[in-house]
Amino acid sequence: MFFHPSFLILLPGTALMMWAQFRVQNTYRKYAEIQSSLGMTGSQVAETILRRMGVDNVRIEPVGGELTDHYDPSAKAVRLSEVVYGSTSLAAAAVAAHECGHVLQDVQGYKPMNVRAALVPVANIGSNIGPLLVIVGIGLGAAGGIFINIGILIFLAVILFHVVTLPVEFDASSRALRLIDEFGILQGEENRGNGSA
Repeated sequence: MFFHPSFLILLPGTALMMWAQFRVQNTYRKYAEIQSSLGMTGSQVAETILRRMGVDNVRIEPVGGELTDHYDPSAKAVRLSEVVYGSTSLAAAAVAAHECGHVLQDVQGYKPMNVRAALVPVANIGSNIGPLLVIVGIGLGAAGGIFINIGILIFLAVILFHVVTLPVEFDASSRALRLIDEFGILQGEENRGNGSA
């Protein structure tokens, strides 16, 4: 079996990414079943927050897929997955508020968000090309060592991207919880459930 020292970083990093994704999906599904008492859709939550924050240059748009929600600072657009865009669930409210948290980061010039944005192209290349180079290297046998090494190093950039992403995401969620509370988007016990989303 082939072993490379970077596996000591690569394997735990990959396991951490998979665990985090699993947690997000399970939490989302749990709260997607519970409707908010105000009955606001994800798009209405985002519109309310942006309006109350005085942000009028950011569009709210639906996007295909599940958990594809994101804020695109270059296009000044909050993109909500179609199910979040039209849903009145606690999960939809939390996701929409979270993306508005990213808008607030952008408006206030939150530096870690800028670092993450700079790493996006590298992470995209690394996630697509890194594993391919490793597979090619393994296929070439002993002569493929250089491909394996380059593939692993490129994929390590993906892990770095996710490490930088964590504080940005935690900060956006913290901002979202404050916005939800301040603007009364969720009521009573709904706020406790939202804290887990």
